Amino acid sequence: MNSRTNTKTDIDFAETSVPQSARRSFLTMFMIMLGFTFFSASMWVGQTLAEGLDFGGFVGSLILGGIILALYTGLLGYVGARTGFSLDLLARRAFGTKGSYLPSAMISFTQIGWFGVGLAMFAIPVANELLGGSKTAQWILVIIAGICMTASAYFGIKSLTIVSYIAVPLVAVLGTVAMIMAVQRGDGTIIDQFAASSGTLTIVGGAGLVIGSFVSGGTATPNFTRFAKNAKDGVITTVIAFFIGNSLMFFFGAVSSIYVGGNDIFEVMINLNLFYLAILVLGLNIWTTNDNALYSAGLGLANIFHQEKKPMVLLSGLIGTVGAVWMYWNFVSFLNILNCTLPPVGIILVLGYFMHMEDYKDGSRNLKTVDWSAVLGVVAGAVVANLLHWGIASINGMVVAAVIYVIGQKVLKN
Repeated sequence: MNSRTNTKTDIDFAETSVPQSARRSFLTMFMIMLGFTFFSASMWVGQTLAEGLDFGGFVGSLILGGIILALYTGLLGYVGARTGFSLDLLARRAFGTKGSYLPSAMISFTQIGWFGVGLAMFAIPVANELLGGSKTAQWILVIIAGICMTASAYFGIKSLTIVSYIAVPLVAVLGTVAMIMAVQRGDGTIIDQFAASSGTLTIVGGAGLVIGSFVSGGTATPNFTRFAKNAKDGVITTVIAFFIGNSLMFFFGAVSSIYVGGNDIFEVMINLNLFYLAILVLGLNIWTTNDNALYSAGLGLANIFHQEKKPMVLLSGLIGTVGAVWMYWNFVSFLNILNCTLPPVGIILVLGYFMHMEDYKDGSRNLKTVDWSAVLGVVAGAVVANLLHWGIASINGMVVAAVIYVIGQKVLKN
């Protein structure tokens, strides 16, 4: 009876494991995860890659970075689908009931930040092209987009599914067609165009940018894969989506860079006189990631403040909307620093599950208040990731966090 009540009153299962009756099909999960990875800020990274690598190096960075990112998110996807738990419910087991406030706050803060940046990424270029750059027009567009995207996150996984089914095919097809048209109008082959501006990046350095572009958002993967029919579906849809979705965004940004000197598909489509399609693609591209980001933020704040998810989604949307333009101009560098702090959280969630699988049955144990080895692992991993200028920052952070957590668990066990 309790299960039926939860299903009726909370279709997003913020406090319990997602029951099998509420799990989604492979295609639905694939669309949700692919839409999740359609992240406009990744196009900024695509521009950097195009400016620093030849075409072979660009592809090599996508493959290397994609493999590492897919492995990380795939493991989180497996744990989420296997347990049916959100990131925050997993964190209660790995970090303790109050210790989980740390990862919940980190994911909420970063996702609200990227939500606000995403709103401005839509409003500013559209206002500049359509309404002469009016500040009033920018704010009107921010508010309208903020309301729409907050609404889809508010209504939960069902509305996220609808948005993904509409947006994913349109963005993928229209964006790819626009990129092909841009390359055909350029001077020389795409390989020649890449070679003209290469030389400042290595493949490993490029892979680090690929990983960093979405590793913070990828940490929230369990929030969505917990709705997969089984662990296999959760892993496959996550891994394929991260390869396809991220690679498309990097390619769009790279072609934009070498064709119009910009970093966004919007600029390319405007240059091709596809104005209204450009607005549609830009808006849908941002929407698919923004509603997922706000959904994760709502779950995180609900865990911290012991409230229902929906009011916390509204609060998150309000903060992100009000601060959107300021975040866009002042906050992106700080958000990139925070990107390095979340991989330690993800690796501890994975290790916590595999080291204590018997404790992950819904309601099967008395949870700790704080697991200090998990907290210390995240803090130390975040510091190392941000201060050690060698290798790939997110991997450095994960290694440090994993070592501290494993040692801590062994000590506590003995």
